[in-house]
Amino acid sequence: MSLLGPAEIRILANKLNIRPTKKLGQNFVIDAGTVRKIVRVAGLEPGDVVIEVGPGLGSLTLALLPEVRGVIAVEIDPVLAAQLPLTVAEHAPEFADRLTVVLADAMRVLPADLPQERPTALVANLPYNVSVPVVLHLLETQPSLGKILIMVQAEVADRLAAAPGSKVYGIPSVKAAWYADVRRAGPVGRTVFWPAPNVDSGLVAMVRREPPTTVATREEVFAVVDAAFAQRRKTLRAALASWAGTAPAAERALRAAGIDPSERGEQLTVEDFARIAEHRTTESAAESGVA
Repeated sequence: MSLLGPAEIRILANKLNIRPTKKLGQNFVIDAGTVRKIVRVAGLEPGDVVIEVGPGLGSLTLALLPEVRGVIAVEIDPVLAAQLPLTVAEHAPEFADRLTVVLADAMRVLPADLPQERPTALVANLPYNVSVPVVLHLLETQPSLGKILIMVQAEVADRLAAAPGSKVYGIPSVKAAWYADVRRAGPVGRTVFWPAPNVDSGLVAMVRREPPTTVATREEVFAVVDAAFAQRRKTLRAALASWAGTAPAAERALRAAGIDPSERGEQLTVEDFARIAEHRTTESAAESGVA
C-alpha cells in the first residue's frame, strides 16, 4: 500500500479541480510521516471501527485502513466523497472493502446515518472552524466512541485539554471533560499541510469515561457552564445570576454545592458544575411542588 505525498496530493487536486477553501476549513495533510504518527498515537486495535471526519483526499484514510476493521469516512464535499473510494482502490485495493463513505455534515450526522456497525474510535484532521462543535456532537450522539485522536489548531488543543485554573480553561475544556479524560498528545507543524495554515496544530487524545454522577441532566449542567463563562471576569454569584433567576439564588446554589460565590468559572471542575446544576434542579422542583 502507498500513502499520499505532496506530489500525489497536488495531482489529485488538479484532477478534481479542487482548491482548498477556508469556508470548509480544508488543509490537506501531505506528509506520510504525520499520518503514520496519528495512527500510532491513536492506539487503535484491529477490531476498531473508526469514524473519520473530513477525510479530504484520503491521506489519513489510507493509513487507517490496514490497522482497523473498518473506516467510516464522513465527508461534506460531494466531489471528495465520490473520489475517496477510487483513491483507496488505486492505492490500497486489498483494504477497499473496509471503507464506507458517508456524504454528510458531521455536525448533523446521527447514528441512523451511519452503517449498522457502530464506530468505536474517532480519528480525524478536523477543520479548524468547526472542530470543537464536531467533537462534542459526536461524543453526544455516538456513545459507542471509546477513544478519540484529533488534529486541531494548537490553541484549540490547549483549550480542550486545559485543567481548572489555566488561563485557557473554558467551555470546551469543561464540556469535553464531561465525556472523557482529555490530554494533549503532541504538536504538529505547519509544513505538513497544503496549503500551510497560519497557525500551528496539535493532537488531542480522549478516552471516554462515565460523566459525573448527578441527578441534573447534561443539558442542565452545560447551561451552568455556558453562563459561568459568558462573563469570565465576573464572580460566579454575578455570572450565574441570570441562569439562577437572581444573584441570591445563584449564591444559594453555589453554597449548597460547597463553592465560594466569589470564585470564577475557570476554577471549577466539571463535577463542581454538576453539583451547582443539581442543587438548582432540586430547588426548582421543590418550589414547583414536585419535590
